[in-house]
Amino acid sequence: MAFDCINHEYYLRSGDKMLALIRRIFHKYPEFRHDSFKHVARLAPFIPFLGGRPSKSKVLKKVVTFADHSNSIYMSAPIILAAGANKTANRIKDYANVGFGGITVGTATRHFREGNTHRPRIGFLENDRAIYNSMGLNNEGVDVIAKRVDSQLVAAHKVGLSVGISVAETPGITDEQEKLKDILESFSIAYKAGDYIEINVSCPNTGENRVDLDMSFSEKLFGEIMKFRNGQGLRKAVYAKLSPDMSERHLMAIMDMLVRTGVNGVVIGNTYPTAKISELGTQTKREDLHPLRADGDCGGLSGRPLYENMVWNVKFIREHYPQMSVIACGGIDSGYKIFDLLKMGVDAVQCYSVVAFRWMAAHAMRLELEDALLSEGYCSIAEFDDRNPKK
Repeated sequence: MAFDCINHEYYLRSGDKMLALIRRIFHKYPEFRHDSFKHVARLAPFIPFLGGRPSKSKVLKKVVTFADHSNSIYMSAPIILAAGANKTANRIKDYANVGFGGITVGTATRHFREGNTHRPRIGFLENDRAIYNSMGLNNEGVDVIAKRVDSQLVAAHKVGLSVGISVAETPGITDEQEKLKDILESFSIAYKAGDYIEINVSCPNTGENRVDLDMSFSEKLFGEIMKFRNGQGLRKAVYAKLSPDMSERHLMAIMDMLVRTGVNGVVIGNTYPTAKISELGTQTKREDLHPLRADGDCGGLSGRPLYENMVWNVKFIREHYPQMSVIACGGIDSGYKIFDLLKMGVDAVQCYSVVAFRWMAAHAMRLELEDALLSEGYCSIAEFDDRNPKK
């Protein structure tokens, strides 16, 4: 695939500079700063300088369809707030105020988890415009999260949000059959509520071996998941969230398996494992991440440094597995990047780190995406899709 994605820069505006000031003020309380986004989403329509409201424009409306006739995914824009931003599934529709067209809640495990107990569990890397986190899958359990999603789904759809649920295995289970049962139970509960389900098989921050590194177990897992899905009256899309650090050989092996089992698509990728961040060429060095490395290098990096790596993975998957739906995730902080990725054939993007560095980031990226579309002669995402059908 000859097309190259540029790591587009964006200009710092007054709001971005104010965000930088806020990060400096709360530099000793990074988890508080991380968690404050929910308040911004809630208050955005009521505070004049925030100016956030759900978009009613049809220019960026995106419909993701599937060859196996799974339920389509409808979004007011192909910009999804990644899992980790809203772990509780409270006040879901608020996130339309800040420009998102979709949201993946969670990641949820079968039961409540406190997460990693060390502090801090998150840090901001200013020079790299990146975030390091080692949260440890803290959440209230999939039962609670699914019930909240189910009760809010209609309201979320009215403001243009599609709602997915991310699920993962409960860390600490060593018996293969128990682990399989654990994930299948979480999946079946989430399946009743979400528009789509994301299976997080690549979380690096619990200290456990990642599921996507065990091909034998992964094939059993996705085989059982799709067997359950295919037996339901409603066929909802299933995505696998993969790690961005896999070799070409391993990526090909796991993609072959996902195609065999009938999985609809992939989210590429997750946070980049701490032990390998030197591969990203960050200004911040691995040895400088104290005390965030106190957990033995659990956790990983997200944000701008992941972009080139993510693009390589997307290119590989689109070239070799054109039948798979792809949601790109990693270093996406510009609407021009989103347009480049759409031209490569992705269906949507996920992002989260950018909201810490760009003021009203999703709204800003919407404007840039519209500008990119119009500059190339398209009136809407729908027209772009019609004129550029996937092979």
